Amino acid sequence: MYDLAIIGGGPGGYVAAERAGAAGLKVVLFERKSLGGVCLNEGCIPTKTLLYSAKVYNYAKTGDHYGVYVSDPSFKYEEIVERKNKVVKKLVGGVKAAMKAGKVEVVAANATIKGRGSEGITVEAEGREYVSRNLLICTGSEAAVPPFPGLKEAGDVIVTNREILALTERPEELVVIGGGVIGMEFAAFFSTLGTKVTVVEMLPKILGPLDDEISEMLQKTYEKKGVQFCLRCKVTGIEGDTVVYEDPEGKVCRVKGDKILVSVGRRANLQGFGLESLGVELALNPAGRPYGIKVDEKMRTNIPGVYAAGDVTGFSMLAHTASSEGEVAVNNILGRDDRMRYNAIPGVVYTNPEVAGVGLTEAEAKAKGVDYKVVKLPMAYSGRFVAENERGEGICKVIVGAKYHEVLGVHMLGNPCSEIISAACVAIETEMTLEQLQEVVFPHPTVSEIIKETSFTIK
Repeated sequence: MYDLAIIGGGPGGYVAAERAGAAGLKVVLFERKSLGGVCLNEGCIPTKTLLYSAKVYNYAKTGDHYGVYVSDPSFKYEEIVERKNKVVKKLVGGVKAAMKAGKVEVVAANATIKGRGSEGITVEAEGREYVSRNLLICTGSEAAVPPFPGLKEAGDVIVTNREILALTERPEELVVIGGGVIGMEFAAFFSTLGTKVTVVEMLPKILGPLDDEISEMLQKTYEKKGVQFCLRCKVTGIEGDTVVYEDPEGKVCRVKGDKILVSVGRRANLQGFGLESLGVELALNPAGRPYGIKVDEKMRTNIPGVYAAGDVTGFSMLAHTASSEGEVAVNNILGRDDRMRYNAIPGVVYTNPEVAGVGLTEAEAKAKGVDYKVVKLPMAYSGRFVAENERGEGICKVIVGAKYHEVLGVHMLGNPCSEIISAACVAIETEMTLEQLQEVVFPHPTVSEIIKETSFTIK
């Protein structure tokens, strides 16, 4: 008898297993592919490794901006990929070590839920049955691939985030369908290495839910780098290596690519592991179609003892959200009253320059009828930013309540905002006001000081 069975070894599952094991629970974790899930093997880590190689190459090319001259810088794509694989392997090994340290039993096989009995919930894997008092479902998500006419016939020209990471040669031309986070990060990587990149996006802006002003600034930055953006354009089909789309005026257009990356979002994995055997309630979209497992703020489903965390809930498909949700589930299993909060979940886009944001955007504040003010400063107000980002542009924008000046959202463009957004997360989580933020001592010189400097522009 186990205290907790977990299906899925991604950021939600393995973090929950580690926390539960450390608390003394008897845990079994089922993972059919590789520990770390999509994030570690096909998402967060490998893409960031590739992007860092591209950033180093860009530094070499632009070293003269800093008085450093590199003669004829070049790269070897196969070595970039080899390093990516090495990093992934090392970190997967780290997760395995953490499971061993927490005395978590790891079962590398497909798991199937058989149902709930008087003793607990039964999960079967490779002919063996495992009975547990509690079950945590962390089966994650997969790339959503619309049924574009001609898609199947295009064969291996079509790639998702999984296949594009496995390429051994750099495409000369890449068409990216979808201007979201995944699409923009691959556009950034390949364009830096010299690939001609075209982004086709149905919405009027890239990076959909992110701050409008910052999205526009990032788009202009990459247009200067040669990336072509086709916004308000609807893909109508694939013709071999060509994407066919309608522009805003209804004109039929075509763009060719050695590879076509489909990155229009992700969908929860709800099939293939016996979820229906428990009668777990699913969350439905306005059209009545299920998009994830329905949970409450304690990550509980409608079935006692059954929890869900991560992308499978279909709500906030981010690795750090999954980990936090897994921790909340474990805390409640342990008898601690813990609740998941989403008001301070940061989002980062690892382009060059980086984008980071947390809390409400201006558009969201307007939609919710929040009375707010906006304070903002160029990143150039930070001495450290100017010293390290020659010719770099950026902005720090803070959304605050109009009456009490409580911090509602912080959004930034500029390196290294991925590393300093945490300060804004703390400010929102603790309900700080700008006046309280002004009293915090930030180290000098750091780019993070821009958050404090921006707070003094309130009127």
